[in-house]
Amino acid sequence: MRKYFAELIGTFAMVFCGTGAIIINQQSGGVITHVGICITSGLIVACMIYAVGDISGSHLNPVVTFGFWLAKEFPTKELLPYMLSQAAGAFMASGVLCFLFPLSSTLGETLPSGTPMQSFILEIIITFFLMFVILRVATGSKEQGMFAGLAIGFTVLLAAMFAGPVSGASMNPFRSLAPAVLSGHLQHIWIYLTAPVFGATIAVIAWAGLKEKN
Repeated sequence: MRKYFAELIGTFAMVFCGTGAIIINQQSGGVITHVGICITSGLIVACMIYAVGDISGSHLNPVVTFGFWLAKEFPTKELLPYMLSQAAGAFMASGVLCFLFPLSSTLGETLPSGTPMQSFILEIIITFFLMFVILRVATGSKEQGMFAGLAIGFTVLLAAMFAGPVSGASMNPFRSLAPAVLSGHLQHIWIYLTAPVFGATIAVIAWAGLKEKN
């Protein structure tokens, strides 16, 4: 239960800060800026890795949990509890933001600014980058060590910096699903539910190809 509670807290913090920065930027006339949103997203991920990484691995993302499971680094029996904990954290965060900012029409939801296919492919690629880095710096399914949080946080920041204006740089189905459900904008949610799964799967294949064989 400690692991599941850690995942709930970590995912809550990530969604609250990441989507909250978008909402506040919109309502403050752009005070935070796109760069500020990217930095916020990267920093909160890094902070949560250092805060709860030793307890749950600080996955904060169902495709990260799925990726570890696919790589045979995570037990099947914990797959669903982890994902339910992450979903609970994401929906709690979006619920609090909905209460605090009732005038926000999207609650920081990720939406494609170009064609859906652009966002779909971008989400696959940036999720690949994220999952590949996580697999390379993680110890088993635990993101531990002095530099793991920095490496993963910087990957989130960089992906958000260049892909954010086009796809929203979700890389996380629950980060997109929670604000989409509560704001009622579900027309593009298929992109953010499917593309990260493809990206994580390709990352596991690449990681396995580089893994040393005994």
